[in-house]
This record gives sequence, structure tokens and C-alpha cells, in this order.
Amino acid sequence: MPITAVILDWAGTAVDHGSLAPVRTLQKVFSMRGIAVSEEEARRDMGIPKRDHIRALLALKRGGPPAEADVDDLYAAFIPMQMACLEEYATVIPGVAEMAGRLRARGIKIGSTTGYTRPMLDVLLARAAAQGYTPDCALCPEDAGGGRPAPWMCYLSAIRLGTYPMHTMVKIGDTISDIEEGRNAGMWTVAVARTGNMIGLSETDFAALAPAAQVTLVQSARARLHDAGAEFVIDSAADFDPLVDEIEARLAKGLRP
Repeated sequence: MPITAVILDWAGTAVDHGSLAPVRTLQKVFSMRGIAVSEEEARRDMGIPKRDHIRALLALKRGGPPAEADVDDLYAAFIPMQMACLEEYATVIPGVAEMAGRLRARGIKIGSTTGYTRPMLDVLLARAAAQGYTPDCALCPEDAGGGRPAPWMCYLSAIRLGTYPMHTMVKIGDTISDIEEGRNAGMWTVAVARTGNMIGLSETDFAALAPAAQVTLVQSARARLHDAGAEFVIDSAADFDPLVDEIEARLAKGLRP
């Protein structure tokens, strides 16, 4: 039984090595309100809808459920700041566009889901297309009535792509919420360690590290993603190809995610 579709995340998986844009914007927005947010805190809930992410981060910093007026205030400030910096962090991760092309050559459709809003996603779509990466379907939480960890975007992706059953589809992402999204949808889940949220470094900054430090960071990221329930962990989405045969072999044996 062949794989019918692969659904990729955006920041940290398809573009923006290190998933830097949302972290930098969240830190800046909270700092403007006198709230210091560490990198680890900003990354804890990465991948969920941005309004929910702000609510969770505010609850973490205040030790309890925040007032919705405060969430509204931060979210209103977040949107234009995130839009302003997205193009700076829209570089397609090396090898991802080529990997998508190879999947299409095998008859596999390419979808995408995100925690960004539609206007933010549209910026990424335009910039990615100019670099050779265009998914067949690109969805955000408002398209499906909710975001991660719920499976709604993946279900709607299947409808838009015309692919089924869900166990012939694969979700690739770099956050725990990506893994939960895929598992909740009944899909195979592949986590990305090196390029994404768990390490949080640009390609240049990662390459500048000593080889031993690189290995340590990747091993730690892989362990955390495995523990979160990912069936497979790879360094980059560009490395996905070998797993196609492995997952299809499992499907042929009647195995399911």
C-alpha cells in the first residue's frame, strides 16, 4: 500500500531553520509589556495557534489563567510584528524543495499545516514558491476550525488533496504539537530534530558549533521527540525519502501508525 500524502509543517520544518521568527517576535512582544520570556519558555508550546500560544505563555508567566483582555492586547501587538519579520525568516531549508519534488514523482501529494494565521501563511507561500517549494495544499487553523494538537487541519488536508485513508498519510514537523496533530489524525509521524524548534539555531549558528556540540544537541532533540511519540526522527525534512519505503513496507504488512 503506497503513501498517498505527506503533510509538512512550516517554520523549522520547511522554512526558517531553527524556527526563529515566532520565538523572536514572542519575546519582543512580551518584553514590550515588561515580561521577560526565555527562549525555552517561548518554545515550550510552539506549533499551536499563535493566540493559544500567547495565552499559554502568559499563563506560565503569571501562574494562572490570564485575563482575555491581556491575551487580546498581546495578540494584537504580535500580529503586525510577526508579519513584519516573516520574509526575513522565510528561507526554504536546504533540500526540502527537492525532496518534495521527488515525492511528487512517486505520486505522493504534498500538504502543509501551521500555527500561523492565513495572512502570515500567505507570505511564506509566496516566498517559498520563489525558491521552488509549493505544497499542493496549505492550511492554517482558521481554515479548519482549530489548530494543533487537534487533527482538523490534517483531516481537511486529506479532503483538499483527495487522499485517504489517514494511515496512508505522513505528518512531518519539528514540535511536540506537530507529533500530537499527526497522531490524533491517525497518521504516521516523523519529527525533525536538527532544523527545528528543539535546537532552535539558524543554519549558520548550528554550523559554527564544534562537531561534538552538534552531536550532543541533535541527540538530545531526537530523544525528546521520540519520547513525545514520534515514530521516526530525522535531522531534516530533506532526509525523509528513505522512510517512504520503510513506511510502505509496514503498510504492506498491515501495520498502522
